[in-house]
This record gives sequence, structure tokens and C-alpha cells, in this order.
Amino acid sequence: MKKTMLMSAVVGLSVLCFAFMPDKKPWNAPADAAGKANPQKGAESIANGKALFAKHCQSCHGKTGMGDGTKASELKTEPGDFSKGAFQSQSDGSIFYKVSEGRDDMPSFKKKITDANDLWDVVNYVRTLKK
Repeated sequence: MKKTMLMSAVVGLSVLCFAFMPDKKPWNAPADAAGKANPQKGAESIANGKALFAKHCQSCHGKTGMGDGTKASELKTEPGDFSKGAFQSQSDGSIFYKVSEGRDDMPSFKKKITDANDLWDVVNYVRTLKK
């Protein structure tokens, strides 16, 4: 009887733990978006991207893009760490797509930052956040 109750408790706790684990579904850009080339280059682009990042992204992603912004704790999904290799290994087109389209807690920025070159500037800036 004790073994049955113990097993039931273990199974119940296991189910409960899995129910509250964050859903880490992959976020892949479509191939055509991922393959887009970044038309923006240079220090001016990075400086503009930094200003836009500070205005639109920093509250969730933090000053250095490590996912530790003032609003990060309010999010259901982890904002991620832009300094990590997994983020930095994405194509510029993939990052552009994600900033433009958004998903879950990450809003779409194509209506807030309407100039595509400005969005590319944000991509260039987050490229500087490597460890």
C-alpha cells in the first residue's frame, strides 16, 4: 500500500513539474526571410540601431541584450541572451524577421519602426553584443 501511494505521489509530482515547465518551441524564420541580405553597414548604422534598441528593446532585453531588462520578469517567455552563440549564429535575415514579425511576448516592430533600414540597424547593433 505504501509503495502504491509513493508511486502515485512521484507520478503526480512529475506530471505537475512538466505542466509548469516553459514551452521552448523553436523560432525559425522562413527560408526566404532568413536568406535576406542586410543592406545597412557601418558605424552610423550601429549608432542608430543602439538608439532604437534603447528606446524599443532595452526594457525587456536589458542594456547589454542579456535578457535582464526591467520588464523581463513580467514576461511569460524568456527574452533570451543576444551575447550567446546560439543567437549570434543566426543570419541577419532571421533576426530582422523576428524583430519585424514578433511572437508571443515579443511584439512586432514593423509598425513601430516603419523604416526597414532602421530595423536592419537594430540587427547591426545586436551583432555588437557578443561576449
